[in-house]
Amino acid sequence: MDTIKLIIDMVLHLDKHLELLSNSLGPWLYVILFAVVFCETGLIVTPFLPGDSLLFAVGALVAIPGANLSFPVMFVLLLIAAIVGDALNYTIGRTLGPKVFSSDTSMLLNRKHLLKAQAFYDRHGGKAVFLARFLPIVRTFAPFVAGIGKMDKMRFWMFNVTGALCWVGLFLTAGFFFGNMPIIKRNFSLVILGIIIVSALPVVYEWYKARKEARQLALQEEPKVS
Repeated sequence: MDTIKLIIDMVLHLDKHLELLSNSLGPWLYVILFAVVFCETGLIVTPFLPGDSLLFAVGALVAIPGANLSFPVMFVLLLIAAIVGDALNYTIGRTLGPKVFSSDTSMLLNRKHLLKAQAFYDRHGGKAVFLARFLPIVRTFAPFVAGIGKMDKMRFWMFNVTGALCWVGLFLTAGFFFGNMPIIKRNFSLVILGIIIVSALPVVYEWYKARKEARQLALQEEPKVS
């Protein structure tokens, strides 16, 4: 329970925690943030790491003169982390395939996550790799599914790079220009919570839609009593 509270506190107060890390780690913060973004996009066992909210908070931190962080350097590093992360995920999916998901009971390596990403991929085709950048959890599994589906490498890289550019560019820039506005600074936790909720809405909608379709299918398959 204490661990969960600590995680929630870190997520909702990313600005304060990042500022403390910046003061104590200096340039090493670049390495830490690179690792977080890389793991969130590249490792199928870490879909729980912050993505959108982290980029926004990092943008806000970079805008503070005392942080001594470079926006161009941060942008390039996180962009590379996002691109290489997706590429690794795609390679794992293409090489190992569904064998990775050998357990239906594991909270992380769960076939349900794979099936949701597969449905999203089937619905949107190659664009799923681009669109998934803006969807928590799906963002982690979409390139893996693209690898399983043997998506053309050049096509994957096109959506991978353009998606990373838009994702990192949008949230990092938004944080840089708006993250330190007085009204946002005073309500930073609410802003982070809002980003998380808005980012999760499409996932919740897809879940609701799938449940509704499953119920309708079950009703259609019920034997009629004469």
